[in-house]
Amino acid sequence: MAIVEMVMPRMGESVMECTVISILKKVGDRVESDDSVLEVATDKVDTEVPSPYSGTIKEILVQEGDVVAIGNVVIRIDTETTVHQNGSPAPVAILPEEAAAAELETQFQALAAPSVPPAAAPETMPLSGRFYSPLVLNIAQTEGISRQELDQIAGTGTDSRVTKKDILGYLEQKKHTPAGAGLASAQNISSHADAASSVSQSPSSISSRKSGIEIIPMDRMRRVIAERMRESQRISAHVTSFVETDMTNVVLWRNKIKDDFKKQTGEGITFTPILIEAVVKAIKDFPLINISVEGENILKKRDINVGMAVALPNGNLIVPIIHNADQYSLIGLAKKVNELANRARQNKLTPDDLAGGTYTVSNIGSFGNIMGTPIILQPQVAIMAFGAIQKRPVVIETPQGDVIGVRSMMYISHSYDHRVVDGALGGMFVKRVSDYLEKFDLNRSPF
Repeated sequence: MAIVEMVMPRMGESVMECTVISILKKVGDRVESDDSVLEVATDKVDTEVPSPYSGTIKEILVQEGDVVAIGNVVIRIDTETTVHQNGSPAPVAILPEEAAAAELETQFQALAAPSVPPAAAPETMPLSGRFYSPLVLNIAQTEGISRQELDQIAGTGTDSRVTKKDILGYLEQKKHTPAGAGLASAQNISSHADAASSVSQSPSSISSRKSGIEIIPMDRMRRVIAERMRESQRISAHVTSFVETDMTNVVLWRNKIKDDFKKQTGEGITFTPILIEAVVKAIKDFPLINISVEGENILKKRDINVGMAVALPNGNLIVPIIHNADQYSLIGLAKKVNELANRARQNKLTPDDLAGGTYTVSNIGSFGNIMGTPIILQPQVAIMAFGAIQKRPVVIETPQGDVIGVRSMMYISHSYDHRVVDGALGGMFVKRVSDYLEKFDLNRSPF
């Protein structure tokens, strides 16, 4: 048999570490490839980590509550054997290529992504004889829970350890507990764990009696978004170009086919997949927009992986990725857009859904905004925002002369990194997207 090492896989753009929430297997357990072995939490998503190998777990190198860097070895697995034709067993020569690839990808992203130091996790240590994981301590610190109060929370984990659900359930119960009622009324929190998980991203509110000011601490995701946006503006020389686009053909076509499209595919069709299709076509025309920067080198990406900004119910923003977006038909794009948006809002995205983006779009028109100047998502070099579609009187050029007509108009803004994208490329790219939308074929079949 051969011993292979399983490393902590990449968990999304710019995620450099994660916290082990629970260990789903133990030493001696048999695992198959793709069996979940760990549950981990990052700043973006909580997810299960599958084993890339089949075999028997020989050694587990992490514990619940550990903060583990991406690419570090977490488990050693004793793999299968094969049998020669003469019947004698022979060891399978399994090289941990996937592990090596994951580590290489981590090193690459560390270079390509902004050098943002991860938020320091609280030191793991016993408090008053109890053990608390860094994740629990971090939540306690953020929510202003004292050590004495933390000691009073009933734990449902191993050895009565306080888990993430325990502390979030306590916080949810505390919000509904009258002031002065004491800790006792908030102790029976196990029944509230599931309810708390649905609001795990919601910050608690602290009211100030003196000034009437409500203080709302940032949750994990909001803190990371704030840091990433600030860092992106420090790294990239942001420039924004605008075009006004006549969306009349797109609007008329969608209105004409949307009912039949729903009946035949079971999917609703929004403007987003149509917009992404135009962006993908333009990226093929201008491949130097599909790049990133590493030091003094430009990395030109072969794959076109389009991220789409999705607003979550709690107000935070997340960007799932449509990988190889150029390989989808319009029906495929519509299904993928709907699927990712629904899973994002249900907190069911996986790390792979958030990794590897090469260009990002944001449909700010869905909020009624007519235009905006979005911030680039590192390590990408550009992002496009689509404003609201509004009917306006415009001048229309015809062979018989100019006339005024009512058209469905939209503003498109294109923010790009002026270090590597000049105004000519940035401007021509957004104009090409506009051209594809304005020349949309009214007689096109959606199927």
